[in-house]
Amino acid sequence: MDPKLIEVTQLLERFKASFVRNDFDNCSKLLSQLKIMLIEFKSLPPLFAETPNAIQELTIARDIYEHAVVLSVKMEDQDAFERDFFQLKPYYTDAGSRLPQSPQEYPILGLNLLRLLVQNRIAEFHTELELLSANALENPCIRHAVELEQSFMEGAYNRVLSARQTVPHETYVYFMDLLARTVRDEIAGCSEKAYDSLTVKDARQILLLSSDQELFEYIKEEHPEWEVKNGLVVFQKAKESAPCKEIPSLQLINQTLSYARELERIV
Repeated sequence: MDPKLIEVTQLLERFKASFVRNDFDNCSKLLSQLKIMLIEFKSLPPLFAETPNAIQELTIARDIYEHAVVLSVKMEDQDAFERDFFQLKPYYTDAGSRLPQSPQEYPILGLNLLRLLVQNRIAEFHTELELLSANALENPCIRHAVELEQSFMEGAYNRVLSARQTVPHETYVYFMDLLARTVRDEIAGCSEKAYDSLTVKDARQILLLSSDQELFEYIKEEHPEWEVKNGLVVFQKAKESAPCKEIPSLQLINQTLSYARELERIV
């Protein structure tokens, strides 16, 4: 085996050992070294040169970037996730026909869909979905993300929150928690516009929280402008804003008629 390939393999094993120990700082250092070493392999994207060890080099590089994606989730770093995912993607698409399918491919593709949903990048979500094969769409990891998006668009927030209990992969929990926060913020925004106040019980049920204490903590952290008094959650402060300006309807009508007359003269 090529000495460079041996060196990368050994360093990757050290990375995996640190990963198992949850030593993420060391993982980050080793990952940086691994990425630098991969630059020397001409068989990797974007060159895809036909070298004697091309298949081995592509396989180990894919393994490295898959671990990098999962590490970014463990470290709750969405920017790193996006960078590492886009570095990994060519190994699933451009090099996909040359390599055996990775068991991590569908979990990671589903994880990326979930990230786009959390970030409310719905157009990109559907673009990525269109690129997937029929077999991929049947995979539980992909189907989970698709069903979440449907529930979110339908406003079936209870289904979105309960889906955390049935995640198809452990790495999904981080994004599911972020999605739950997004959902609660959406419900909270609608509630404070629809009501002046709610009972603590009703507010807890609407926000899909399991206890009064969770509700009070949520209010303290996310909506300190709300008031809790006499068994009520009062939204009035949140609704205080500058008075709406009256729309000068008569003036707008006159201007529109004036424009119409000018257009008629031109024609």
